[in-house]
Parts: sequence; C-alpha cells; structure tokens
Amino acid sequence: EHPFDPPAPLRDLAAQGPLHPLGFPDGHIGWVTTSRDLARAVLADQRFSARQDLRHLPFEHSLGEDPAAPMLPGMFLRLDPPDHTRYRRLLTAHFTVRRLNGLTPRIQQIADECLDAMERAGSPADLVQHFALPIPSLVICELLGVPYADRSEFQSTTETMVRLDTSKEEFMAAMNHLYGYFRRLVAAKRADPGDDLLSALVTGSDLTDEEVTGVGLVLLIAGHETTANMIALGTYALLRHPDQLAALRADPTLIDGAVEELLRYLSIIQFGAQRTALEDVELEGVTVRKGQTVVISIPMANRDPGQFDDPDTLDLTRQATGHVGFGHGVHQCLGQQLARIEMRVAYAALFRRFPGLRLAVPEEELAMRTDMAIYGVHRLPVAFDPA
Repeated sequence: EHPFDPPAPLRDLAAQGPLHPLGFPDGHIGWVTTSRDLARAVLADQRFSARQDLRHLPFEHSLGEDPAAPMLPGMFLRLDPPDHTRYRRLLTAHFTVRRLNGLTPRIQQIADECLDAMERAGSPADLVQHFALPIPSLVICELLGVPYADRSEFQSTTETMVRLDTSKEEFMAAMNHLYGYFRRLVAAKRADPGDDLLSALVTGSDLTDEEVTGVGLVLLIAGHETTANMIALGTYALLRHPDQLAALRADPTLIDGAVEELLRYLSIIQFGAQRTALEDVELEGVTVRKGQTVVISIPMANRDPGQFDDPDTLDLTRQATGHVGFGHGVHQCLGQQLARIEMRVAYAALFRRFPGLRLAVPEEELAMRTDMAIYGVHRLPVAFDPA
C-alpha cells in the first residue's frame, strides 16, 4: 500500500458495503461510512449535528478538544443552523469566486517570490518550508489582516493543535495563546481598521470582538494547514506519476481538472468528518440511533468505485467533480475557491520554474503526517537545477 492510499482496514470495510459499526476509542459504538453517496447524504442531512459537545472522535487522542469544554464564540465549524447560518452568511460575501479570482495576481507574485527564495537557498531544499507552507500562510494573513511577521506566533501553535498526540493541556495552552494573540489583533482593528476581513467584520457586522476572534482563528487554521499540505503532497504525487506530470506540462489547460483529481485522490482530511444523529435516522436499511456518531470517511468516499472509474489511479484527465474533498452540505469548505486558486498557481509556477524538479531523498525516508489530523508530508526535500 502506498502512502497516497487510504489504510488497508478501511479499504477492506469499503469492499463489504457502505456502512459499518465502529467502536470509538472512548467506548462509544457508532458508524463509519465509506461511500460517496452516503457521505453526501449524511453531510447534507440536518438530522445530523456537527456540534462538538455531541461528537465522538475516531482516534485515540482527542486533538485536545474537550467535548465538555465550553465552545468559544465564533467557532462556527462546530455549530448547526441557525447559529452556523448567521456566521456563514456574513463570511460568504468575502469568499465569492469573483472576489477570490481577483487575488490571483497577488498569489502568483507570492509563489514567484517563494521560488526566488528557494532558488537562492539552493538545491536541495525542503519544499514544505520554502514553498508549500508560505504561500497559503501569506495569502490568509493578507486576507485576514494578520501580520505575516507574526507567523512564528501561530504556525507552531496551529501545528500543535492538529497533532494527534497533543494532550488536552497542550491543546488548551496553544488555543489560549492563539486566542489571546487574535483578541489583541481584533482590538487593534477596532481602534484602527484596515482593508482586510477582520476589520470588515469588526466594523461592518454585529459580531462581538470575541466572535470575530473565534472566526479569525478558524479561518487562519483552516486557511493554511490544509492548502499547504495539498501543495506539498500534490507535488509528491505528481513526481511519483511522471506520465501525469508530463501530460500536465504538455497541456497547461489541464490544471483545473488536475487540481480536482489531486483533491479526490489525496483526500488529506484523513479521519473524515464526524456527525452525530439528533434523532433515529434510517440509512441503508440500518437505524442510526439518536446520539450515535457517524464518521464520514472522505478518503474512501473519494475512492468509491461506484462514483469514479478505476478510483485508485491518479488520472488528471478524468472528471473528478463530485468528490467530497471539501465536504458537502452547509459546512462545505468556505475557502474552497481560494484553495483551488492557490493550488493551480503553485503547481504551475513550480514546474515551470524547475522542469527538472525531483525528490532529493529515497521515498522511504519521507515522513508522512500519519500523526496529524490533516495528512501530508512533514518535509519534502527536492532537488532542482537553477532556472
């Protein structure tokens, strides 16, 4: 099994059917679904809740999240409608396709500057530190109005928050550190608003400063952890499939479809999404009882042979639309257009600048992020010839 593929036990389950009982580490008995259609059905069904205080987590460590801890204001990922709707509606206006497309030239500039710096640093270099992480990190900082110079304040902190072995104490310490940082930043925006999203929320909405702080936290973490890992892991996948990379080089118009296919094939939300039944719900002839948590396996849904022909093959020419890499339903990723633009720009710029890009270490030496909630590579040492 290759590091791009979902783990064997999940694949075995999927071969037996779309829905299976699942024992959770905390002793809860819930369910896991491996089909694309069922994934979409559960994620779109208001009888299933995203609330933190109701859910059980499918991995040993709680990601430090304490279901019993009070929810910080503004953390809209863990809310159901209508509470969720209020935040989502406010934010949607700032994440329109048109608005985000307008950022493309700036994203292009950031990618080129990262490549300049990488070239100056010399071959070999770690693609994560020089390229995959700084692009989305810089972009989300500029969008929110967070000083990029403060990135050391939040990059290591957010990494602690998505590490599976982080204790509750470490998680809360990281969360409090980040919350305090953002709270001060929001107060500064209130005193002196700029042309950025946090300022717009402070001056143009009815959100309290605490709520803006929570919203900002969610967007910052979601905005750089995910895309950074897609850029690095997608680059590794393309280097590992030279025929696909050659096709993309030969026809740059393939890039949009290539991004969708990489999102489908790699599915970095490796433990899926969780939803808890608010009442008894019939699924596939089975009753999911009120209070039971269903894990929606995003990686398996995106490898569903009923939905995608030859799903374990990376094929940049396929129509990969209909994947659930960004989720589905009311919680579908708010920043999905931004992620797509960042990936399109990053892959195109990288392979244009360094046609001879190659791994600088044997594959077995690459440390995969099996220890994180978001999959990827910890480091990606690459060699390249000066442009």
